[in-house]
Amino acid sequence: YNAFTLKICRTVLLTNFSFSLSLLCSPPVLPHYSVFVSLIDKCDEPLASPLSHTAFTSSSVFSNGYAPGYAKLNRRGGAGGWSPLDSDHYQWLQVDLGSRKQVRAIATQGRYSSSDWTTRYRLLYSDTGRNWKPYHQDGNIWAFSGNSNSESSVRHELQQGIVARFLRLIPLDWSEEGRIGLRIEVYGCSYWSDVINFDGQGVISYRFKVKKMKIIKDVIALRFKTSESEGVILHGEGQQGDYITLELRKAKLQLQINLGSNQYGSILGHTSVTTGSLLDDNHWHSVVIERYRRNVNFTLDRHTQHFRTNGEFDHLDLDYELSFGGMPYSGKPVGGGRKNFKGCMESINYNGDNITDLARRKKLDTSSFRNLSFSCVETHTFPVFFNASSFLQLPGRANHNVVSVGFQFRTWNPDGLLLFSNLDDGILEISLEEGKVIVHINVTTATKNYRVDLSSGSGLNDGQWHAIRLVVKENFAMLTINGEEASAVRSTSPLSITTGGTYHLGGYFLQTLYPPTQRTFQGCMQAILVDDQPADLHAVEKGTVGAFENISLDMCAIIDRCMPNHCEHGGGCRQTWDSFSCTCDGTGYTGATCHTSIYEPSCEAYKHLGRSSDTYWIDPDGSGPLSPFKVNCNMTEDNVWTTVMNNLPPRTLVTGSSREKRTVLQVNYSASIDQVSATITTSAEYCEQHIAYSCRTSRLLNTPDGTPYTWWVGRGSEKHFYWGGSGPGIQKCACGIDRNCTDPKYDCNCDADHKVWREDSGLLVYKDHLPVSQVAVGDTNRPGSEAKLTVGPLRCQGDNYWNAASFTTPSSYLHFATFQGETSADISFYFKTSAPYGVFLENLGNTDFIRLELKSPKVVSFSFDVGNGPVELSVHSATPLNDDQWHRVVAERNVKEAVLQLDQTYRVSRLAPAQGHTRLELFSQLYVGAAGGQRGFLGCIRGLRMNGITLDLEERAKVTPGVKPGCQGHCTSYGMYCRNGGKCVEKYNGYLCDCSKTAYDGPFCTKDVGGFFEAGTLIKYSLAPEPVSSSRDSRLQSHQLWPQEVNLTREELSLSFSTSNDYLALLLRHNGSLQVRYNLGGLREPFSIDVDQRNLANGQPHNINMSRVDRRITIQMDHYPPVSYTLPDASDTQLNLVKTLFLGKVYETGHVDPAVIERHNSPGFVGCLSRVWFNGVAPLKAALRAAGKLLESNCGASPLTIPPMSAATDPWHLDNTDAEFPFNEERVIPDGVNRDSAIIGGIIAVVIFTILCTLVFLIRYMFRHKGTYHTNEAKGSAESAAESADTAIIGTDNPETIDESKKEWFI
Repeated sequence: YNAFTLKICRTVLLTNFSFSLSLLCSPPVLPHYSVFVSLIDKCDEPLASPLSHTAFTSSSVFSNGYAPGYAKLNRRGGAGGWSPLDSDHYQWLQVDLGSRKQVRAIATQGRYSSSDWTTRYRLLYSDTGRNWKPYHQDGNIWAFSGNSNSESSVRHELQQGIVARFLRLIPLDWSEEGRIGLRIEVYGCSYWSDVINFDGQGVISYRFKVKKMKIIKDVIALRFKTSESEGVILHGEGQQGDYITLELRKAKLQLQINLGSNQYGSILGHTSVTTGSLLDDNHWHSVVIERYRRNVNFTLDRHTQHFRTNGEFDHLDLDYELSFGGMPYSGKPVGGGRKNFKGCMESINYNGDNITDLARRKKLDTSSFRNLSFSCVETHTFPVFFNASSFLQLPGRANHNVVSVGFQFRTWNPDGLLLFSNLDDGILEISLEEGKVIVHINVTTATKNYRVDLSSGSGLNDGQWHAIRLVVKENFAMLTINGEEASAVRSTSPLSITTGGTYHLGGYFLQTLYPPTQRTFQGCMQAILVDDQPADLHAVEKGTVGAFENISLDMCAIIDRCMPNHCEHGGGCRQTWDSFSCTCDGTGYTGATCHTSIYEPSCEAYKHLGRSSDTYWIDPDGSGPLSPFKVNCNMTEDNVWTTVMNNLPPRTLVTGSSREKRTVLQVNYSASIDQVSATITTSAEYCEQHIAYSCRTSRLLNTPDGTPYTWWVGRGSEKHFYWGGSGPGIQKCACGIDRNCTDPKYDCNCDADHKVWREDSGLLVYKDHLPVSQVAVGDTNRPGSEAKLTVGPLRCQGDNYWNAASFTTPSSYLHFATFQGETSADISFYFKTSAPYGVFLENLGNTDFIRLELKSPKVVSFSFDVGNGPVELSVHSATPLNDDQWHRVVAERNVKEAVLQLDQTYRVSRLAPAQGHTRLELFSQLYVGAAGGQRGFLGCIRGLRMNGITLDLEERAKVTPGVKPGCQGHCTSYGMYCRNGGKCVEKYNGYLCDCSKTAYDGPFCTKDVGGFFEAGTLIKYSLAPEPVSSSRDSRLQSHQLWPQEVNLTREELSLSFSTSNDYLALLLRHNGSLQVRYNLGGLREPFSIDVDQRNLANGQPHNINMSRVDRRITIQMDHYPPVSYTLPDASDTQLNLVKTLFLGKVYETGHVDPAVIERHNSPGFVGCLSRVWFNGVAPLKAALRAAGKLLESNCGASPLTIPPMSAATDPWHLDNTDAEFPFNEERVIPDGVNRDSAIIGGIIAVVIFTILCTLVFLIRYMFRHKGTYHTNEAKGSAESAAESADTAIIGTDNPETIDESKKEWFI
């Protein structure tokens, strides 16, 4: 939901008051809500200069010539300005403007021709000269910068214009050479408005001209002030259940509105929004409510919340009247017992009618008022403000046996000292501990020690006023909170007390025998009672009673730092008196203000992190308003597909629909339409969504020229009359485009209206229309008519993750719209360069700016100024950054801190100042690459995101001299992600891993390529069509990974390389052990190596790595250390005329070892082979890619029960091509030498085989777990130039016995 703007059609009269007001009266015509009415064009008159001397007062005067009446700007009367008797923090200069005025600016000067001036001051304002309110700006009590000499004037515009009669300036700092000196001027204009005083009983009834009103738009504006925390400000309701109520609840403003629930009650119309805080401060607050249909702007003191009401209706149906100041009778949203408003309201306007003026002219019903007053009756509270170094000392009755004290307090701190008194023989302490009020009474006499502890309340540090009443007398103590009987805590413990006569409130810093548990208090107090008598704080202010230190009298300077809430994305705000903190748990965001998403922006980003296909949370707009959501990421070699699922079941049956009463099927997604539309489909290069309509006697689009029976709704709630396989504006189905419909007279199969099942299906690919949100079906109400609808998931590929630009000259740059990051800004990008320095980006304001740059080959800096002076953060890299590698920079600034991070390794942060400006105000264009005469950047910038929005560098670079779209050289930084020998290949917008020369597959060459070999299956791979001699079998890698369900105790493995005479064979023998046989010539018998005497046909996965260099053979099984063997001296060292490799069994008529043929070739290997690699050739992978009957299987992806070796210690790991193998002189045991071992192994193998066969038949009937092996890869995929020259032949002894759909039973 975005804020909206409406044309102005009616003027609201607010005499002499110029706050900004938006008026709504017609449908939105602009994309942003920015139409304002300024009722006074010019409000810049000098207000102080025309005043008489008596209008100026002060805390003290140095002498007659320094009187406050001489404190007029540019005047030289008297001593040339005002100076107080003492230059300290208790001095003030006050101006009475005579009546309430609008104040827009203030200017100051020092005392004429002197060394006296004020360098920093605060501004207080009031309507009555009491109950002062400090001027707030940027969430703080603002301190204005003053003068640096006595002559020049310094003017400050007030960001928040104020309306007041009395102004008071409090000097905070002054000239070091002299004393406080001040001349001032105030700029603004006159102000007048109708005011009505509400006594808590009277209600103004505004009656409509007709009994019932159906209102589509509302504008309600008013100002109020009160010292009450509860009260209904306005209320209206209707008989149909509609209502609108604006009320104070716990000093916060709550708007409740209901435009009506639906008839089934499943969609409730009640909407409640709360804003503001501490509104019982008895100061004016302005409210504007603007509604058009369901869109509402709710503004309090210029802070606007935009929301959309619940329910389905647009009109507010009210009966007869709208009441202001309370509820004349019990309404539906709030029950009886709610308080009416008590305080003052002014400038009440409802849809152009001035309610206060109508009430003054007696045009409205005001009969419920006892005494209607059009002037504001002021309350007589006298608050006291305490900071961490202040106290207030008040006198009381001494030597009395009763303590009776009471006061109200408000604070954000959970702990603090409220009251402390030294008794005649002990101490009395009232403190706040963890939000509870604790009373400690400790009395020590010569004979006995009395101690009483009381505790009451909870969560009293909520910023609200809370009343405490404590009565202590002999053998009795009672503590009451907020006057509630339920909170009263009593003690009847033995106690004798004698008062000391002095009470300290808000702090105690003297040494005492029994010091208080707390020393200070930060907050406000009022309504102080000592010995049942109100404290005379006016006398305290004059110095005639009591004492105080560092307190502010007649003012409560409390600030709600959580309103507005700077914790973003639903983060919880917690505060103390000086600061706030954010709780981000469960939001999906992190950081000081919950600004930064913890999720990646896209599936492409997860792939870049090396993740495989899976379900992930993504946050495409990062720190933007849209929340994270789940998608399926499918990482392929070429593209990354993002899939968003929906809840519509496939082939959903539709019956009983007609053109007059269509059946509308709602398609809901795992993400909201806003999330999908504003993120995936906007940034994706291509999107598609499959849609299918199966029909029997049900027409679809009524082609060729009829009105469609069925349509679908896409993005923007727009209807579309084309179907899958067609395009926008073409009322056809896929068969109509391809001209192959069942009946050529129609453009859809279903439009032929046949009584047999037909289907129209295809892909919707126009992404600006996607996703499908509704389908309205309109022809299934005839006899025998029915349809089945399928709407597939939304699939998109490509995003702006690789969006990049190359800067080729130092003066080249890209420019974009001004960066909007007032209170919260984040910037992230990748860069690579060979230059030693350069400005990445810059944006300027009047004095504010933000800049990121490479300051030196090892230093990246982030600098900015929000009005408090320049701030610079720098990170220092241990290695040069101009290495032509990609580096990532992340910078963030918010009201809490600034952070700069480089490559997720180097990080520096700096806390924001507790007081000062917080808004970054920029006006120039954003320059990327160079700006303002700074050193330009040479190199590439990629993926530039600012506050969650990715800037389209490529599109802007296409039309900018000196900048080229895109950037090459991704493999220099990301080639490491291509594993297992995969080769990194550059792309225009990224890179891909070429796995064609490896035994692996997948986007990073990490996916096992395996096949399940059935009995009799073999692979014959022709290695070379011409004679080739090889003296170095660099590596043979055959990973045999069998699922645990496979019973392989009697199966045998044969991997052999056939030449005219020489061969190499890898065998799994009858006893399950592994044997390697070499026949290189020169020996009578082949050279045999028993690799492992264990039974390896045990259903567990096993890996074998083997290499030979001349006579040295090195073999490693599983994770065991490598073992080296040596060929006999008589053996040849060359594997001559290598031509064929066999997997599974040998199919050869030449000179082959009879042991291979007779003992191990029938039935051959049954099980799974994967990752087969020999001297740079992947024969199994090549065979699976060719057309044949062996199907690819994921059997090689079974989890390892034996953990594999790490890449660092695995000498055969494909990244360690030059690894040296350890040598072991262990004696080789040829086959058959140890006959005892062979016999024992055979017996064990028979026993194991019998047991496993029995288990097979038992579990087959118990679990019925069937597995089918098939390929998930497209057959016939293109091979590399090297592999295309090879031929892969798949054969069997009996081809008729092998079937592609054959199933195996496994345990």
